[in-house]
Parts: sequence; C-alpha cells; structure tokens
Amino acid sequence: MLIPLLVVLTAAPAAADAGTAAAAPAEPGASVPDAGVGPATPARGSSPEKLPFTPDTIKQIVRAKQPEIERCWEQTLAGTDKPVDGKLQTHFVITPVGSVKQAKVLKKGTTLKDPTLHRCVETVLSTMLFPKPPDGKDHPVEYPFNLKAVH
Repeated sequence: MLIPLLVVLTAAPAAADAGTAAAAPAEPGASVPDAGVGPATPARGSSPEKLPFTPDTIKQIVRAKQPEIERCWEQTLAGTDKPVDGKLQTHFVITPVGSVKQAKVLKKGTTLKDPTLHRCVETVLSTMLFPKPPDGKDHPVEYPFNLKAVH
C-alpha cells in the first residue's frame, strides 16, 4: 500500500551567525560529520510502538523531523545568491520493525536538483522510526516537500 502524504516547509535563509551545520560531503556514501541530523527518533517524545500505524501517525513523525529538513534547505540556500523555491519528491520504505530503508529523493516530481540537499534529506529520512506495521510487511511511502524561501 502506497501512502501519499503532503507537507509544506517554509524556511528562512540561514543567517551568517546562525551557526548552521557543515554541508554534506560531495562523495556519495561518505559520512556526514555534523549535518544537524539527530539520531533516529519518534515524534516529539512519543514512543513509536505506542502509536497506531496510520497515515496521520506517519505525517506526525515526518513533521517532527521538519526542523532537520529545514536545516538541509538552509544549508543549500546559504550557498546561493538568490532564494530558490522548489519541490522534493521523496520515497522511503517503512520496514516491519518500523525503521526506514531505501530513503531517496526521486527525480520525477523533484524540481530542486542539488545533490548535497538530496543526500542531507535522505539522511534525515533514514533516521525516522515508525510504529511497527500490524501486517508485518514493508510499506512504501512517497512524501513531497514543497520548500519555499522566506523573502
């Protein structure tokens, strides 16, 4: 079952003194020393095993990671002269144990083509923890992020 969800993120460009984390390394698969991505966590203090496996729960858990997605976006904006708006179409699979695998930004539907942004967002997505699906199966999710700079 594919679970379609929608979120709109609005992020201000990073200020010079905001102390934004370093950008992700250019090599695919290279580790990110500190991209502002925290450990795998459920939504704001909720234990994922105590939540039902529903589209609303999935939205809640992704929303809890929005600050980290916004940090990825701010890092991208910090390297540009002009604000850039766009969309990231993401895909990930919730495993039978509630972890995420195969987190990726899809080419189709994505207007923001920055590879560093993609790697950062994929890293954030891969840290999410969800309730265990009651059917014990993998559940693919497509999740669009509409990113707009505050002018």
